Amino acid sequence: MDSISSELVVDLPPLLRLYKNGRVERLVGTDVVPPLTDPESGVQSKDVVVDQETAVSARLFLPKTTDPNQKLPLLVYFHGGGFYIETAFSPLYHNYLNSLAAEASVVAVSVDYRRTPEHPLPAAYGDSWTAVKWIASHSARGSSGEDEWLKTRVDFDRVFFGGDSAGANIAHHMAIRVGSEGLAGVNLVGIVLIHPYFGGKDPIGGERDDLNGKEFADKLWKFAFPSSSGSDDPLFNPGMDPKLSGLGCRKVIVFVAEKDLLSDRGWRYKEDLEKSGWGGTAEVVEAAEENHVFHLINPTCDNAVAMLKRVAAFLN
Repeated sequence: MDSISSELVVDLPPLLRLYKNGRVERLVGTDVVPPLTDPESGVQSKDVVVDQETAVSARLFLPKTTDPNQKLPLLVYFHGGGFYIETAFSPLYHNYLNSLAAEASVVAVSVDYRRTPEHPLPAAYGDSWTAVKWIASHSARGSSGEDEWLKTRVDFDRVFFGGDSAGANIAHHMAIRVGSEGLAGVNLVGIVLIHPYFGGKDPIGGERDDLNGKEFADKLWKFAFPSSSGSDDPLFNPGMDPKLSGLGCRKVIVFVAEKDLLSDRGWRYKEDLEKSGWGGTAEVVEAAEENHVFHLINPTCDNAVAMLKRVAAFLN
């Protein structure tokens, strides 16, 4: 390897390294698993290309039901990873969506958006909206979509968006976009935000006791979105968004973890929503003694099982 290829430009442990020649070395979140029919739950999964030009794609999950004609709620899910790592095909997300589809008896679409730094923000937001519109094209109003699962098995009056970490950030902004632009043929009932990656210029709560952690979270945002206005960008700090009161659903559930640096941002999000004049209901559920995305790392622990059931109840 020549000296230019090996010269390190950006080092963001534990996520990735960027080299002078443009090569990106992801340190975690690179494993993938194929779609399958899960032998335990009976959940089927398959991969689809959403947009040929950008190669945005998705993994669909269809739960096993006694009535093959039954219309089910739909969860559109956006994976986490700081906008840098993981995909819709990662073992972490395949296993989680497989479990959630079975537990809640919902059809799930896990969106695989393009990641930074190869595709800096706002690319992931644009890709996600493209996927949302593609999904909506399968409703009775849209009618142009060609995926059989979405056309025949989804109740488009019961649609939810969800995500964890950076994916929760995306899920929120997709709901904001539904509120401002509309989404024909779709009734967005609510959003599920798990350990949302939000921020702000001024430290709040536990951030004051971990300024290095806050600085790293802000650094990740700025590197992911070089043209951002900073940590008070409405895409990072929802409280600064004049469109917040127009959030396009009436139910919000936010999951936070007690030991997660981002937990105070989850609580602040609820406060900002209520102050904005938004007319829906929001609740925060905190997992004691847990850290960021614990439910993905240790899905069989008591708190993770309880959270899965709480999410499933929200979707029904």
